[in-house]
Amino acid sequence: MARTIAYLRVSTIDQNLEKNKADILHLANDKNLGKVEFVEEKISGKVSWKQRKIGPLLDELKKDDTILLSEFSRLGRSMLECMEIISIAVEKGIKIYTVKGGWQLDNTIQSKVMAMVFSMAAEIERDLISKRTKEALQSIKLSGGQLGRPKGPGKSKLDAFRMEIEALLNNGSSQKFIANRYRVTEPTFCNWMKKNKIRKPISH
Repeated sequence: MARTIAYLRVSTIDQNLEKNKADILHLANDKNLGKVEFVEEKISGKVSWKQRKIGPLLDELKKDDTILLSEFSRLGRSMLECMEIISIAVEKGIKIYTVKGGWQLDNTIQSKVMAMVFSMAAEIERDLISKRTKEALQSIKLSGGQLGRPKGPGKSKLDAFRMEIEALLNNGSSQKFIANRYRVTEPTFCNWMKKNKIRKPISH
């Protein structure tokens, strides 16, 4: 029998879980989806989706199962993560319905077209990030900069990567992307930028 799972993720500052439950149950009733299983977690959106409950859930669900959401943004910490999850779900034949916006990804032609667009957008975003990073690193090498891990003790392991980080910022890489690249938390990276008076370029 097909399963219907309501995935509820709330951050530490969002406590409105009961309203989300009521809205999702109303949606399930409208779609005649039967019994709803709730999967809840209170965790920051900064944690990768593969390390949250949505990761194992996506692995175990099968074709014709359904995921209910209050809104698409509950899936991931970025547009790229949301698109990756949606692409995987649609590829496996898992249906997705949201309360906000009334979105639905199922077996309709419109849904398949929408899923294809999500998949293409995710791939393009990954390629752009990779391209910007490679170009930034190549620029550093040509200017005589040194890449690699810092050697010896220092105030911050990010100090040795300053030229590289500034090049990445100038090429449009996000603070989250850079923090993940150097294996530090985003708050740590932001504090390091502030301490070193590094400002992210304003996009026009």
